[in-house]
Amino acid sequence: MDSRPPRRGRWIIMGVKCRACVAIVFILLLLGSMWLHGNLEDHWNSCPKVSSVKNKGLSLIRVNSSDDDVAPLRVCPGNSFQVANLLAHLQAAPLSTNDVLLKPYLASWDELIKFLEALGPMVGLISQEIESKTAIIRDLTQNAEKEAEKKMKDRKRMPEQSDRVLMKSHNGSLNYSKMNHRLSFGYTSVRSMIKWELENGLVDFHKQTNSGCRTLLRLHRALLWLQNFLQELGKDASEGEHLRSPSDLCKETYQRTLAHHHTWWVRKGAELAFLAMPERPYFYQLVCVETQSEAAVVLNRVVRAIGEVYERNEVALQEHGMLDLP
Repeated sequence: MDSRPPRRGRWIIMGVKCRACVAIVFILLLLGSMWLHGNLEDHWNSCPKVSSVKNKGLSLIRVNSSDDDVAPLRVCPGNSFQVANLLAHLQAAPLSTNDVLLKPYLASWDELIKFLEALGPMVGLISQEIESKTAIIRDLTQNAEKEAEKKMKDRKRMPEQSDRVLMKSHNGSLNYSKMNHRLSFGYTSVRSMIKWELENGLVDFHKQTNSGCRTLLRLHRALLWLQNFLQELGKDASEGEHLRSPSDLCKETYQRTLAHHHTWWVRKGAELAFLAMPERPYFYQLVCVETQSEAAVVLNRVVRAIGEVYERNEVALQEHGMLDLP
């Protein structure tokens, strides 16, 4: 005797399951959309502030070792993400003046975005929000370049008049430094961007704006999360223990870092997305290795390079009181 429910009943059960699945997907997409379009920023102000000291304690310890004697990283055929490119951009970003060049810094984010996108569509939603942040800084850079070019062209067309105006300060004395600065371009490095935006009144310490400094802070927080995650992913298992799943490691490092700046709903949405993260063998393929020991060598090199960039930006933002920009 057939014990299954009548056909009509089976269709109802299947319909309920389908609607439940659709509801879950809708919730995740909604949270992803909030992250994507910056609506999450409206909720960040209601979250408790995390002191810069706590954040700094979470940054990874850099190992003072040189990569000069280390074999170059392999390029993985067919992979969009290339760990060799990521490391090259990260190592090109630091300047001798405790500064960070913006162009290679943003290029390293391009590779990290590819890394996140390779982890599946749900995790990829996070990468789209990060990409929107890098686009803001690039747009500001392009607009500043156009403005500087326009000023230079105007000055060439009216040399005598522009020189008389620009060379005189309010007290009538010569002020060549200010004149040259007004004609200079500020989005070359992190510190030059901070100086440029402060002097031009582009940073607001009380309300949300799309300034480069505020956008950099959001990228800075996300970089700390990825730095922690890659470090944990590169660790070998303790004696008698198994390697922990990337999903668990990603969730824990997120909770220690980036989650402090998100609302409860966003945190739960992100943690659901991490459940869909692939297992370790997939990460080995991403960085072109075959074992955990090989992965540890590669990931530790990346972690050290991220740490160098992160610490420089942390100092620059902290010096100007920008670690808690709204």
